[in-house]
Amino acid sequence: MLEENRNLKLKLESLEKKIQLLEKDKKSNSIIIYGLKEGEKFITDLLENAKQKFQEELDIKIENFEINKIYRIGNLINKEKSRPTLISFINGWKKSKVLKNKKNSKELQISKDYTKETLEKRKALLPQLKEERNKGNIAYLKYDKLIVKESAGVNDKRKREPSASPYANPQPKKQQMTSSTKSHRTNAFDLMRVRSNSLTSQPIGKQQ
Repeated sequence: MLEENRNLKLKLESLEKKIQLLEKDKKSNSIIIYGLKEGEKFITDLLENAKQKFQEELDIKIENFEINKIYRIGNLINKEKSRPTLISFINGWKKSKVLKNKKNSKELQISKDYTKETLEKRKALLPQLKEERNKGNIAYLKYDKLIVKESAGVNDKRKREPSASPYANPQPKKQQMTSSTKSHRTNAFDLMRVRSNSLTSQPIGKQQ
């Protein structure tokens, strides 16, 4: 019985992983749009509204055949607040282009369509993400992982930290040794000059 339960548990975990992969692949070409004003009566109205905003906000032209499906997420509770809109594209390159230009939009907020498990993990990582950014590090979320990179400013600050010793000599050690060696080195020309002077100062004998 214990062995059977163990095998069933392993099979269940394997099935759950497969389901997550299938769901992730299903959402691979989808995006979520926040801030798209609501007021359409038909799906075609929502489609035309989204296409117009993409053209105005992102400078991207969307054709009807490039969209697989589009719909609002959730039930309409507050008429003053627009529901998020899901758009699924036929191909991934169009989705990538929209995500690349999303920073140019002033009215819309656009994000990837994550699974429920991924959204929960990202939410749990938000406090740590904020903490790393407060430290001055470059931090961002990539799916359900937190990526942290130490900023260049922190590295430069550490390199520029002054020496703790007040008697530290700013002159490099190699330069100090070179100057010290030069100060004790005897100049060969000076020796020749001294020897030459000593020879000329002696009296010259008479020729025989």
